[in-house]
This record gives sequence, structure tokens and C-alpha cells, in this order.
Amino acid sequence: MQSLFKDDVPVVEPEIPKTRTGRRLLFAFLVLASAAIGTAAGLLLVYTVDLPQVDELERYRPSSITELYDDHGRVIGSFALQRRVVAAYDDYPQVLRDALLSIEDKDFYRHWGINVWRIAGAAYRDIRSGGRVEGASTLTMQLARNLFLSPDRSFHRKIQEALLAIQIERRLTKAQIFTLYANQIYLGHGSYGFEAASEYYFSKPAKNLTLEEAALLAGLPKWPANYSPITHPDRALKRRNLVINSMLEDGKITAKQAAEARDKPIELRVAHDPGSLAPSYVEDIRRYLETTYGSDQVHLGGLRVYTALDMDLQRAANQAVLDGLAAYERRHGWKGKLVNVVTRDVTLANFHHPDWDDEPEAGDYVHGVVTSVSPGTCAVKFGRFTAALGKIEFAWTQRKPQDAVKPGDLVYVKVLALNPDNTARVSLEQDSGAQGALIAIDNANGGIKAMVGGRDFNLSKFNRATQALRQVGSSFKPYVYTAAIDQGSSPDDTILDAPVTFETPSGPYVPHNFDEKFEGTITLRRALAHSRNIPALKLADQVGIKKVIEYAHRFGITSNLPPYLPVAIGAAEVTLYEQTSGFSVFPDDGVRVMPRYITKVTDHEGRILEENYAEVKDVVSAQTARVMTSMLREVVLHGTAIRANALKYPLAGKTGTTNDFTDAWFVGFSPAMTCGVWIGYDEKKSLGTGETGAHAALPVWIDFMKVALAGKEPGEFQAPQTGAITVVQQKLDTPDAAPGADETH
Repeated sequence: MQSLFKDDVPVVEPEIPKTRTGRRLLFAFLVLASAAIGTAAGLLLVYTVDLPQVDELERYRPSSITELYDDHGRVIGSFALQRRVVAAYDDYPQVLRDALLSIEDKDFYRHWGINVWRIAGAAYRDIRSGGRVEGASTLTMQLARNLFLSPDRSFHRKIQEALLAIQIERRLTKAQIFTLYANQIYLGHGSYGFEAASEYYFSKPAKNLTLEEAALLAGLPKWPANYSPITHPDRALKRRNLVINSMLEDGKITAKQAAEARDKPIELRVAHDPGSLAPSYVEDIRRYLETTYGSDQVHLGGLRVYTALDMDLQRAANQAVLDGLAAYERRHGWKGKLVNVVTRDVTLANFHHPDWDDEPEAGDYVHGVVTSVSPGTCAVKFGRFTAALGKIEFAWTQRKPQDAVKPGDLVYVKVLALNPDNTARVSLEQDSGAQGALIAIDNANGGIKAMVGGRDFNLSKFNRATQALRQVGSSFKPYVYTAAIDQGSSPDDTILDAPVTFETPSGPYVPHNFDEKFEGTITLRRALAHSRNIPALKLADQVGIKKVIEYAHRFGITSNLPPYLPVAIGAAEVTLYEQTSGFSVFPDDGVRVMPRYITKVTDHEGRILEENYAEVKDVVSAQTARVMTSMLREVVLHGTAIRANALKYPLAGKTGTTNDFTDAWFVGFSPAMTCGVWIGYDEKKSLGTGETGAHAALPVWIDFMKVALAGKEPGEFQAPQTGAITVVQQKLDTPDAAPGADETH
């Protein structure tokens, strides 16, 4: 027998399986172990290569909303690719932190990025169930996925997610991680982060959330679309109560608090889009900002834009224009011609109108769809509200409901009252296509306080206050009289209102007055107050039409004005913006203050990027401006705008109407504010006989100015100096003119 010792040193030989099967098993184990170690090392190498860098996380700032503020600091609009309001850790209340961690990551403050036991438990349950039953991602892993990775559910992505989570935990504190997550996570309906979601769903900051509200928001990250309290309130309620139960299990709330919170219904106060109040104003600012700062900075950079707009005046402007258009529509009777929305693909159940994107308020005008019709009544739906229209609402149409509408017809209604049970009281209106525009400017600083670009921004983005070139009618005449007064004429000079023929290179031009009558010898003051065409043409001919146009340009009219005599009575096309800005020169003692939307722009850290101050330019002498103001005051006291005198404020202005009643204007001012109104169709179409500036536009101006002047010191116009004006001889030269349309008052 061979000894087991060699040189007297015992040798221990490894035990070798004595059977061939045992040897094979050992060999297989060693191969598998080597393969596993090699695979793990390989995977670790593969998954750590090209991982996103997290070194900059401490300085990372999510994209945030650019917000626009009115002159009182109220939000009037925003620009963003994602609705997000960046908040600090302390802005999130303890109740929200507890709710989120109870449902999403109970061990958040104890783990180091991944929760091994949770992963193991989730994997075990997944295997037993044969599929994915439960996620195992920590808040840190979710943050890593949202910041750096795609949402796919591959093994490759899960490994990267875990490795990134570990790196994030090494570099950031728990408070920093929570804050990044709370600002980054998507919570439905375009809201990113809990601050933006709180403001959207409840119209208040996150720090004011109640227990049940915090629990509802904490339940959304798992599946925002499925648990939306707007589209799936039943699922949202169950999810909210699950969060409350988790908080109770974790000892974050008492049994009494949990029971009270579970018993409360979901009560939302979905925020209105602030940009819907002044959409034309906001759109003009967006164009300017993108041109100046670039699209990325505007939509991702969180700028703060301070504007001259006043939300209260904007509401008054919106209401005045819509009420004025409604009154016009009723004066001209029911036209019908309703669009029926039911098609092969569109039903009464799935139809949605753009007007319904915002929650309606009393006073709003919206489009609704007729859902049913019976003798004497019809049912209308708009958004989540329903209303009934009966014989009383149809009385002005002189038709019965069953004869005027049918199911699927799109009708236009004014919201009179909204009830908690989602019913509403409405009046039947009409939208025949007539449009209106309004712009109001602060005389002192040029700030644009309100702007209405049309009836419905959802249906037409065209801004009729700044983009529409329309004939201005007799509202152009003040430039003629200004030129004459500045050249030495006096308001008490006389002029002959009688038939006249002007010889032009294109042939004889025989103008007429609006009423086809002649008043004989009258003063310039009366001629302007009563908007006589022939005296205005004679003055323009005397001063020279080119000189008149030169004055108009000095007042801020930049549109093309051809040197034809009919331009003196409004044959030229200008914008409401130009005309209103021009009229502000009169109460400002001959100085033009350039209109402005924006007062200041800052970046997200408060650094000032631009600051705008009033920019002024001398136009005419203070004496000329005061004389013209006194003459335009006469228009309100005794002339074509006498209805405005009912306001009992110092007011002045000028009406304007074009041939065939296609455009109706009134531009007027108080000592503090100048406002212009235009009514018409987008195409050159008559508003109807008698729809003058005094009849169609002036009532809108009065309704707006009534609100704008209420509770404020009315002020006084500066009186012109007496005895400082000389009389100039009236004479007629051969005009450099061509025949044109007869403009009216």
C-alpha cells in the first residue's frame, strides 16, 4: 500500500468523487459559476458604459413655465412645452411627502438608491404570478428613469436605472432627490410636478393641500391617465383611498383622520387657462419673445414677463365686445344656417368643441350642440353642462324651437348661470360672422391695458386690433382738422357746407354728406361734431392732402395713405392699433407715448433681461392738441357720439362709418385712457343699413369705459389758451385727388 506521506510530511489529497457522475457534476458547477461571474462582470461593464453623467445633477433645473403677469401681478398667460412650476423642498407640505412615500417608497430615507428586499419580493411575486404584478422601483430609480432613460421595460433599462439611482444617491441628499422628483414627475393633463398639478387640479399652491387632496395627487404617478380625477373620478377615488390607507398603516395619520378623509368626495377646482382671458394680447407677446430670446428660452427657460395689461379691464373689454355683437345680431334677426356636427365619425356623445376646453363662467358666450328637440323646447350641451332653450329664449327669432333647430346643430349661447348639478341657464344668441375688436391705451405711459382681437380666438387667431387694415371712415377727419388748426385756423372759423365738385386728373369728384343734406355756413367745430364730409374735404384741399397725410404719419399711422382727396374722409385703410394710438396724442398735450405691451422681463432667477419705460415723441403743440380735444369733446356733447355723454365724465372722440356700412368705428378718450372699437365682417360685407359707428361701435365703447372709469378720479382736459389762434383765409386749390368713396360720420 502506497504511503500518504512524502518525506515524512503528510500530504492531503483533494477528495475526488469516486464516481463518474460526481465528477461531471463538479465540472458543470465550476463551469456555471465561471460563466455566471463572467456574465455579471460583462453585464456590469456593458451597462456602465455610456451611462448618462449625473455629475451636473446638483445644478440641474427642470424646464419651467414662462409666466406673464398683468399690472397687478396676476398671471394672464404662460408658455411651456410642459406645465411645470419649480418648487423648493419646503414648498411641499409634510402631508404630501408622507402620502407620496407611503404609496411609492416607504423606505426612501433608509435605502441607498435601490431596495434589495423590495426587488426580491417583487421578483418572487412576479414569478409566482407569471407576469409583472408589482414594481420595485424606488423614488430615486423613478427619478433616474425620468431624467435619463426611456420608459421601456427591458432588463437592460432596469440595470441602468439601478446603477444610476446608486450614483444619484452618492451625489445628492434625500431632500434634493425628493425635490427633483417632485418637480419632474408627470401627473396628467400636461402637468409636471406637484406644484403645477396642485395649481391645475385645485387652483392653489401645494403648501395649502389638505390630506385628501395630497393623497389624490400622490396616487397619480403610478398611472396618471388611468387615475385622472377629471376623466376617471371613480378610479381616482379608489386610488386616493388606497393612499390614505397606506398612510394609516405607516402611522402617518390617525384612524379618525383616515376615516374623515376617505368619506370626503373629490372636489376639484380645475384652473382656467389664464391665456384664454386675453389670447390675442398673449399671442402678440409670444411672437415678440420668441423673436427676441428664442423659442427654447421662452418655452423652457421660466421667464417672468410683466405686462401693462389689466385683467379687470380685459374682462370688461371681452364682455363689451361680445355683448355688442350679440345686440347687433338680434337687431338683424335670426338667420339660421346652423352647422350640423353629426357625421359618420362624429356623434353627439363624442363631439367636442374648442370652446369647451375651458370651464365656462356666467357671462361667457359659447357654442353648444343641440342634443334633443321636442315641441316648445330643445336641450343643449356644452362641455359638462346641459341647458334647455324654450319659447322664451326663441322669442326674438320669431320661430318655434322645433322649426329652428334639430339634433346635432351647433348653436351659440350666452351663459347666464351655472348650477352645481351641471345644469345651466342660457340665452340663445347668434354668430353670423360679424366681428369686433377693441384696444385701450393708458395715456400716461402708453401701456396697452386691454385688447380684443375678435369674437372667438379658438376659431380665428387673426388679431383684428393689430392686423386688420380697414377703412376708417370719418374717424380720420381729426387729422384733417389738426393740420388746419396747426396751420392757423380756429374752431370758430366758418366754412360753407354746400355742393361742390373737385376737378381731378381722373375726372370730376362730387362728394356727398351722409344725410344727403347741406347746412350752409357752419363753424369748423360744428362741422367736425356732426361729421360733415364736404367741410372736411374743403379743409383738406385747402391745407393740401399731402400735408394732411404727413400729419397722420406724425400721429403714428404707418399704413400706406395714397395722396388722394377722399383719404380725408377715411378712404384709406389703417389698423385699430394705429388709430387708437394716434388719438392718444390729443389728451397728452400733443405728445405721442408709444404703445407698449411689456414693462419688464426677467429670467427664472430674477435677473432683469429688459425693462421698458415710456417712450415719447412730440407730434403737435400743446395748444393745437388742446384745441382739437375741445372740438372732439363737442362730438360727445352735441354731435354724433352724444350717447357717450350719458357717462357724465369728460370724454371726447370721433365716430367713423364707411360706404355701405362695411366698417363701424368709434375712437375716444378720457383724460386718462384712449380706447378704440371696430365692428365689421372680415370680408367687405355690409353690416346692414343704419349700422353706423354711433350705432354699432359706440355702445361697445361706452360699456367698456363705464367699467374703466368707475371709481376713478375723472380728471379734466386742459383748456386751450384763448386769443392765440388766428384765422386763415379759406381758399380752394385744385386738389391732387382722385374720385373715391363718400365717407360718413
